[in-house]
Amino acid sequence: ASGALAYQHRMEILSNNIANTNTVGFKQDKTQFQAYYASALKNSTPQTVANTNASQAEDFWFKLTSHTDHSSGPLRKTGNRFDLAIRGNGFFCVETPDGIQYTRRGDFGIDVNGNLVTSEGWPVLGEGGEIPVESQADFTDKDGHEIVVHGDGSVEVDGNTVGKLRIVEFPDPQQLVKAGNTNFIVGPSNTAESEATGYRISQGMIELSNVDAVRMMTELIETLRGFESYQKVIRSIDEVNSLAIKEVGKA
Repeated sequence: ASGALAYQHRMEILSNNIANTNTVGFKQDKTQFQAYYASALKNSTPQTVANTNASQAEDFWFKLTSHTDHSSGPLRKTGNRFDLAIRGNGFFCVETPDGIQYTRRGDFGIDVNGNLVTSEGWPVLGEGGEIPVESQADFTDKDGHEIVVHGDGSVEVDGNTVGKLRIVEFPDPQQLVKAGNTNFIVGPSNTAESEATGYRISQGMIELSNVDAVRMMTELIETLRGFESYQKVIRSIDEVNSLAIKEVGKA
């Protein structure tokens, strides 16, 4: 039962990866099993039918852990002047209703005030706050202004610098926690953000998901077969127990 639960959890992770194959900036999760030899458990407290219940099943797993793969996804050229991609390490900073969050998703746009925002309408932060790229009067002529985002993240409108993207990095990205919408928040054991170095911003491009769909499908099939194997074992044990009960009753 504990093995089946572990495989079920792995199936959920793989299914979520596959569902986000086409999500811009999505980072896949990977699972890892750690096997334990019986000798390593010899000093553990013996479990009997009287004190073993479903809530304790997790204690008997060979340990299953998951982590986020922060490797870069492939870049795709869109030609949209508001689409941005980070080459190298770093995250965009986004002001959400729940505070500042971090993302690699760069399919941006502008809001009614002409500020750079995410697809959810949340402001993309620069070093000085929100980044104004258009005025409300310019909305009728979308091609009336030249908007250039340089490799260092500085933003120019008609040759005038209006801001610089706030690109940050973390000592250990594995400690970041997924917050939904391809965003991350700082985990309890992570240190504070720092200004990213060694990155370049590419305008007119987006970073795609780093999910390998073919590999994920292969792993999902493998996991499904493993789950079915555990189910067969459980059924066999149930049948043996049922037969034993019947035979004892006849005796």
